[in-house]
Amino acid sequence: MGMTIYLFRHGETDWNKAKRLQGQSDIPLNAFGRELALKTAEALKGVRFDAAFSSPLCRASETARIILAGSKTPLTLDARLKEINFGEWEGQEFAAAKKDKAHPLYDFFCRPEQYIPPAGAETFREAMARGREFLEEQIMPLEEKSANVLIVAHGAFNRALVNPVAGIPLEDFWHIGLANCAATILALKNGAFTVLEESRVYYGEPVNVRP
Repeated sequence: MGMTIYLFRHGETDWNKAKRLQGQSDIPLNAFGRELALKTAEALKGVRFDAAFSSPLCRASETARIILAGSKTPLTLDARLKEINFGEWEGQEFAAAKKDKAHPLYDFFCRPEQYIPPAGAETFREAMARGREFLEEQIMPLEEKSANVLIVAHGAFNRALVNPVAGIPLEDFWHIGLANCAATILALKNGAFTVLEESRVYYGEPVNVRP
């Protein structure tokens, strides 16, 4: 039957609500973000996770622990699941950047194939490379051992992980809408990944779907 992978984005943070770039800044969930995670956990009670992985950033790891509450599944923190590093732009509000073609972040949101990160930050392709390495080293070896696997990470990074699997080109990087606590559900069978469902939420109206 193959293995099913539930790749979640973390719950809401105050920076999500304020439309600020978080990147690898360690911003915690807000009360609403914890509520979304609790509703998601309730809906997933019938799913038994054989393995679980999370970004070590607290907004992701807390979301993962809420989903796993009451189970004996250990949670592995993997730094390769961190959000894309935005360098000096972390903390910046991005609504204005999307309207100003001269802004350094305009390409990030509107012309991702042309995005050049500032010094110390990360390219889309670098994030995709660590995502691919994570899948090859941590997830593919589980195919014959596990039925369901949980991964909790971040909005931009999850797209960097999924887009190559879905055949989505870099210019369409933001094609998949990804709300807080939304899951992209993947299958792994005979060493090949496929996307079963995009951006599934287990609560009401999706929040913060696109940056």
